[in-house]
Amino acid sequence: MADLMTPTYAHNMRIIGHSDQGGGRADGVQIMVHQGFAYIGHIFSKGFSVVDVRDPTKPKPVQHVAAPPNTWTLHLQQHDDLLLVVHAKDMFAQAELADEKNYYKGKGSFHAEAPTTRDWSAGLAVYDVSKPEAPRQIGFMPIEGGGLHRCWYTGGRWAYASALLDGFSDYILITIDMQDPTKPRMAGKFWLPGMNLAAGETPDWPSEYGRYGLHHPIVHGDIAYCSWRDACLAVVDVSDRAVPRLITHRTWAPPFGGGTHNALPLPKRQLLIVVDEAVLDNKEDGEKPIWVFDNRIKSNPISIATFPEPADRDYVAVGGHFGPHNIYENRANGFVSEELIFATYQNAGLRAYDIRDKFRPVEVGACVPPAPKKLVDPRPNRPVVLHSADVFVDRNGICYCTDFSAGLYIVEYKG
Repeated sequence: MADLMTPTYAHNMRIIGHSDQGGGRADGVQIMVHQGFAYIGHIFSKGFSVVDVRDPTKPKPVQHVAAPPNTWTLHLQQHDDLLLVVHAKDMFAQAELADEKNYYKGKGSFHAEAPTTRDWSAGLAVYDVSKPEAPRQIGFMPIEGGGLHRCWYTGGRWAYASALLDGFSDYILITIDMQDPTKPRMAGKFWLPGMNLAAGETPDWPSEYGRYGLHHPIVHGDIAYCSWRDACLAVVDVSDRAVPRLITHRTWAPPFGGGTHNALPLPKRQLLIVVDEAVLDNKEDGEKPIWVFDNRIKSNPISIATFPEPADRDYVAVGGHFGPHNIYENRANGFVSEELIFATYQNAGLRAYDIRDKFRPVEVGACVPPAPKKLVDPRPNRPVVLHSADVFVDRNGICYCTDFSAGLYIVEYKG
């Protein structure tokens, strides 16, 4: 246990707890924490897990909710007594997508034609978590297509998601009416021109361009800040949930590497923090910054700074993915700040950044847990290295960090 609790590098942070999440399911992607219980979506273990973190030094797995066959449930959202869990085709189970280059370049099953049979579940599951240790499914919204990738929900009537629908080239934005949580329904759709192949649209980007598809939206007020992977940033007016409309579209790939993953508004400071996800080993996919945008004019966001890369070690030489994956998204029931940003940096672990000077972000904390002893990731030829995926930060500055194979790390920020 001592080895698991000993980071390979730490500054202003310390590991206080670890969990294998039970039954060999040490893989995790998105995490939410509610009333002392963590909900963790898996990427390989087919379902989501509940971990008791009321004592963060002694996390205890409570239960695993299995996914339907051939189905990803890697992303989820929680607000009050509702937990929303995506259902999508397990992309990495496809032979041609076991090579992640094909997945992130949009090769494989990203196409407009509906399959003759669908052997996976596609849509959005809704759970009652009024008893937080015992999620109870109360609703489901089916869709025709590959399924949802990631959703956004902060309470009230409306949820938002990226959806791979039959007839579209990749994931698009959908709005979801949650007025009756037992019967969520899709209310509207938005896509960038060229994506609706079934309607005869023609892509105006090169076939080798990459993933011209939505990762997920973050919504503040009536504006959805959409991370559109290699198409970068789309800012969308969702005041009419049935007919969202584009405000502006910004691209910077190339020359940068694309893969835009998060676009987090900081409304009081009128800033936007935008993350480009590293998706290939050894920085093969180019530069992937975390950007600071001036967001005073919503139709004209302007990049003004980038975060510094971890410099305590040559992380490219470590192998695997070096670069940002995700940032903590200021959940209302957790830590909320417009001056401190927490980011997962894959083989470089968890990082904290002070952005009080918006032009000069500074790293003020870091924790790099030890690499896993073995991989949960079944894909061939993957290096046995850390792959920090997501982080939730509670109001006490305790960070709950998932990994593709290393389990749940609970880290105290001491700044």
